[in-house]
Amino acid sequence: MKENVLNRMTLRFPGLPDNERFARLAVSGFIAPLDPAVDELGEIKTAVSEAVTNCIVHAYRGTVGEITLTVRLLEDSRVYISVKDKGCGIPDIAKAREPMFTTAPEEERAGLGFAIMESFTDRLRVTSRPGSGTTVTMLRTLRRGRQTNGG
Repeated sequence: MKENVLNRMTLRFPGLPDNERFARLAVSGFIAPLDPAVDELGEIKTAVSEAVTNCIVHAYRGTVGEITLTVRLLEDSRVYISVKDKGCGIPDIAKAREPMFTTAPEEERAGLGFAIMESFTDRLRVTSRPGSGTTVTMLRTLRRGRQTNGG
């Protein structure tokens, strides 16, 4: 069954630290027509921030590569978000998704990025191939879409 896409955007930008904020703001503005609650908006922005930061810090360690951010507004107040890089990839996705695991312990990273993304979305999917990059896909249904009988 094909999703009914109400609107979509794709942005490509360099993996620079300042662009993490740009990605958060772009997603925030783009999903505004769905009228998310303040807490929902904050959670989505945080999930995007974590995904983009992973690209900057881990995928392109020591270099600057391209990040592709795709957002689709779907019927029933659902938001699809994909963050993709062409960086080093993740050799063991299950290990990387474990809370407190980090590939950058010298930078005092908490290793909670995937756990945060998962807690703020309804579905989180991570696909990766070493040497070819990683794609993080998140799906979130806003409360407005979960309401029935007008409330």
